[in-house]
Amino acid sequence: MRPIRFANCAAMLLATALVAASVGCTRTSPPVPAQAAADPAARTEAPPPADHPDVHRFRIGALDAAVLRDGDIRFPNDGSVLGLGRPRAEVDALLAAAGEPTDTVHLSVQALLVRSGERVLLFDTGAGDADFAEAGRLPQSLRAAGVEPAQVTDILVSHAHSDHVGGLLDADGATAFANARIRMSAPEWQALQADAGRAALAAAIAPQVDAFAPGAEVLPGVTAVVVEGHTPGHSAYEIADGAARLLYIGDSAHHHVVSVQRPRWTIQFDGDAPVAERSRETLLASAADSGVLVQSPHFPFPGLGRIARRDGGFAWAPQR
Repeated sequence: MRPIRFANCAAMLLATALVAASVGCTRTSPPVPAQAAADPAARTEAPPPADHPDVHRFRIGALDAAVLRDGDIRFPNDGSVLGLGRPRAEVDALLAAAGEPTDTVHLSVQALLVRSGERVLLFDTGAGDADFAEAGRLPQSLRAAGVEPAQVTDILVSHAHSDHVGGLLDADGATAFANARIRMSAPEWQALQADAGRAALAAAIAPQVDAFAPGAEVLPGVTAVVVEGHTPGHSAYEIADGAARLLYIGDSAHHHVVSVQRPRWTIQFDGDAPVAERSRETLLASAADSGVLVQSPHFPFPGLGRIARRDGGFAWAPQR
């Protein structure tokens, strides 16, 4: 065996050093300490919820709000529900002039979500599994808006008809919003408790109900508006943030054409039709004169717009 020359030895030592260095460079970096990983400044914020066809986002001043689709109600235009006592040709002409079908009447079903400080407010809860509606999508719409049912702090009920409180209970008859206070006017709560056919609903929600005097300021920035005639304690709600206002009208008007352009026409859903018709006309006049932004749970989704005076009456001007 030939002796190793110094130059060859140096080369081998250099090669060994380079290999060791390369191994050190490819070594996995040590894990980030748990405390650093938990540091909010070291995390990337979660992106906001993606747009969803059943969620329409908007703002009331600085308040984040969204209309949440629950479903639809359809019934024949046969004079038994809408335009009671009016000639069918007259109702058809009014619908046709607005580009609406004349054979079937369509009402949307939707709820209003508002974030106000630490509170998460839900105005009505849709129709749930009511057999007269194709509905029950509110839980999915709510989650698509980034809110879990347990996060809702307050539910403001316009009135206790099934297409507005149908989502208060889940499929097992338990409360669907375990941490929410359920707020409705005292006359509406009394009427619901007196309805033997709805005893299960009243019993299930009773521990959560806070009844208020008609027309009261229910929460900071939220005031009930008395609209008589539809049910014993029907309420609209005005939501305010600074100079910004929104009027949630409940069932003050059901159809965006007939109820608005002919507020004195009778609809079968009103408990005291003459009173409801006067209330409807008064509310529409007030909304038109003030220019307040209106949200309706039954006008075409998302039901946002304003009431305009037109041709001696009123018309719905949807927000584009």
